Amino acid sequence: MNVLLAEDDLQLGELVSFMLKRKGGYQVEWVKTGEDAYDYASSAHYDVLVLDWMMPNGNGVDVCRDLRKEGYGGAILMLTAKDAVEDRVVGLDAGADDYLVKPFEIDELLARLRALARRNYAPIVEETVSIQGVELNRNGQMIQKGGESIQLSPREFQLLDLLVQNKGRVLTRDVMLDRIWGYDADVTAKTIDATVKLLRKKLDVFGRPDIVQSVRGVGYKVED
Repeated sequence: MNVLLAEDDLQLGELVSFMLKRKGGYQVEWVKTGEDAYDYASSAHYDVLVLDWMMPNGNGVDVCRDLRKEGYGGAILMLTAKDAVEDRVVGLDAGADDYLVKPFEIDELLARLRALARRNYAPIVEETVSIQGVELNRNGQMIQKGGESIQLSPREFQLLDLLVQNKGRVLTRDVMLDRIWGYDADVTAKTIDATVKLLRKKLDVFGRPDIVQSVRGVGYKVED
């Protein structure tokens, strides 16, 4: 998951950025002003924007409101020391999806980010979708081409379906584990890699093992 962190407190920003990378396995860009937060969010894709309320050159509420006016559709989580109900209402009305009061525990921040990511990866309703000439049949949990069908295991289907739902977007192993196995399951990133290997063998029957692309050190993606 790609996260844009906007926090002007150097100590807190460094800690949060480090922990999001280490514990969450996320890709993190860290900016320290409201102006930079707006510019970065407007020019690149982020799954979640973590916005501090009080920043120089544009506070988080204004940045959030301006981004929503411009049609920004990414998830936004607001960080602030303001804990009054009316302050929360202001942040949420400005377009924030969630609101976390300082001081906070890193584990709670990670849990909220995972929840926002789950909302963002909304399922596609088509029963059959084409991927580079190969059809994914959701009802039958199989891949098809030229009248031939190959049955997928439940995990192979879930993995391919998740990647197809997010075409063009790199999904980290961390996100894939959460969405498919759940964080409480006794599995590791190697489980993802093993499932991809099995899935590619089945795609290779149709000459397309490269449909699932590896992004070194990050995760996997599917392109149109």
